[in-house]
Amino acid sequence: MPGAGGATTARQVIGAGDIPVDTPRVPAREAAETELSKPMYHENDPNVLERALNDFWDWVGGVFDAAANAAPGGPVGLVVVALLVTGLAVALWWRLGTPHRSPRTAADALFESDGPRSAAQHRAAAEAHAAARRWTEAVQERMRAIVRSLEERALLDPRPGRTADEAAAEAGRVLPDHATRLRSAAREFDDVTYGGRAAGQSAYLALRTLDTELDEAKPLLSGALQGAAG
Repeated sequence: MPGAGGATTARQVIGAGDIPVDTPRVPAREAAETELSKPMYHENDPNVLERALNDFWDWVGGVFDAAANAAPGGPVGLVVVALLVTGLAVALWWRLGTPHRSPRTAADALFESDGPRSAAQHRAAAEAHAAARRWTEAVQERMRAIVRSLEERALLDPRPGRTADEAAAEAGRVLPDHATRLRSAAREFDDVTYGGRAAGQSAYLALRTLDTELDEAKPLLSGALQGAAG
């Protein structure tokens, strides 16, 4: 029948126009990836170093965010804690000095290897350093003056390679009233010479006073030492 045939043809035409043309997904994705891989799309991309730095700062930000959430008071509390820790570290550094003390060896002698000098020469060098406010060098030279003076008075036997600790211990046996201050002077010398600490004016003045008092002190005679030991 013509009417039926015409209806069928119309449905076919309408149906053909309503069906969208689909491109298969896999070829479309591959085409897009190929297009986007062209250099023109990546001229402003960050390089490897920039990407690594971005990742690092993202990690640091995550750490601080986590710490801020865990700290009492949030970000403000974290800042307060960080300031307290920094202040404590500065105070310890100021008090103890740079922590690079190395084990003592036989080479850690009290006197340098530039030839022997008299106590008067060491005292003059100490005063010159003190006048220039070089307190560390002044302390070192004053301690050397103390030990050299004791050697010149025959209260200590001259011995190359003697350390400040050894000199203080030996001198303390013949000058027992000054033994404690001698040990303190030796520790001060070691701290500024081997421990990295900076000496101050008060430390130098204490050694200068000790030097003056030792120069006037009367030693304990060997007979008295033997009697005390007995």
